[in-house]
Amino acid sequence: MAKFRRRTCFILSLFILFIFSLMMGLKMLRPNKAAFGDPFGLDLLPEIRQRAPHLTKVFDSQKSDKINSETNIKNLKTEEITVKASVASELSPEELPPLNYYLHVFYYSWYGNPQFDGKYIHWNHPVLSHWDPRITKKYPKGKHNPPDDIGSRFYPELGSYSSRDPSVIETHMKQMYSASIGVLALSWYPPDLNDENGEPTDNLVPTILDKAHKYNLKVTFHIEPYKNRDDKNMYQNVKYIIDKYGNHPAFYRYKTKNGSALPMFYVYDSYITASQIWANLLTSSGSQSIRNSPYDALFIALLVDKKHRYGILRGGFDGIYTYFATNGFTYGSSYENWAKIKYFCDQFNLMFIPSVGPGYIDTSIRPWNSQNTRNRINGKYYETALSAALQAHPSIISITSFNEWHEGTQIERAVPKRTSNIVYLDYRPHKPSLYLELTRKWSEKYRKERAIYALGHQELSTQPVS
Repeated sequence: MAKFRRRTCFILSLFILFIFSLMMGLKMLRPNKAAFGDPFGLDLLPEIRQRAPHLTKVFDSQKSDKINSETNIKNLKTEEITVKASVASELSPEELPPLNYYLHVFYYSWYGNPQFDGKYIHWNHPVLSHWDPRITKKYPKGKHNPPDDIGSRFYPELGSYSSRDPSVIETHMKQMYSASIGVLALSWYPPDLNDENGEPTDNLVPTILDKAHKYNLKVTFHIEPYKNRDDKNMYQNVKYIIDKYGNHPAFYRYKTKNGSALPMFYVYDSYITASQIWANLLTSSGSQSIRNSPYDALFIALLVDKKHRYGILRGGFDGIYTYFATNGFTYGSSYENWAKIKYFCDQFNLMFIPSVGPGYIDTSIRPWNSQNTRNRINGKYYETALSAALQAHPSIISITSFNEWHEGTQIERAVPKRTSNIVYLDYRPHKPSLYLELTRKWSEKYRKERAIYALGHQELSTQPVS
């Protein structure tokens, strides 16, 4: 009898442990509600930081990275080693489903290395300071030291590559093609301008367009918040893009309900500019109106806070996207709000473009931001996001991102790597191509479902217009 009781207790303990593990996994898939309770760095959401200084106190006590098997282990006494991915069998072009031009992915061309650029760019990203000096002093300072120490918790299969390397660009296009992604949204600064950690990249656009065209991909532009961005210089920059690149066969145009084929521009951090400034550009009566001109286009605003919706309307935007790959971080990025946002967009004839991502971890550059980490859970987080997006019947789905390595949102191939003091995260037990394969699976599912519900909305296009 005693032996039976011991065995019963042992089995009961295993069952409780299983239930506990399951609950923790579900918690990571669907974080607690938090409109702005887990802010990023000052550089990402500047307006919110100014409006909500009380939120900074959440960083006073740091949490763990919530990474289970995906854990960064420091100070290991091992030899430096990069584990090369085995060459996985890939589908032939004939076996791949058609490209989905309603599936967009955010793409960054800001990386550099000594071979092509004379120095490392972005891979040596500095560790960013927290806006509270008391928190900043708890963490290391300085820059990363490539090629073994890079500003990312994952390590690319291509190494610390240069975005100027034509073979890298071609490999990226091939990976997108294999994932049935139809459009890449290229992070863009005007000529001679760049982000604070990079170099100008507009001169890369012709090569990116050429390589994209080789794989039947299209390119749209993700306009970054360059210095002094306003209605006047936005008009000039849109004119520049269309005049210089608009005749390229890879230049993306979206066919609207009325049959017009228009370029599309995502406008990052649109909310930091007053809606009246945008209205000057984006309404037909505006002083700098681009409407009904050769440079008219679809302009997609970033929705962060719920109250930004009406500013987007007043500004004359054509649609909304949500960008952040962190469920629960902002109103816009929270899956539970997507049906309500879609309803709002339908009321006012706006496009709704939810952004999905495979996970989030930026602690290599913001070591104080671990509470915003979202565990990939071997692809489950990504598939949950994609499923939520499909349920909203969106105009387009955007993916954050193809290669934003600093924030750990990339679907680009990553490989295991360890050095004497760093172990990078990776996609094991799956292949380096896991997130490309999942994207292909959901791209096909979205293509079929969209064809059904778009018919009900009388949306005419099934292909982009070159």
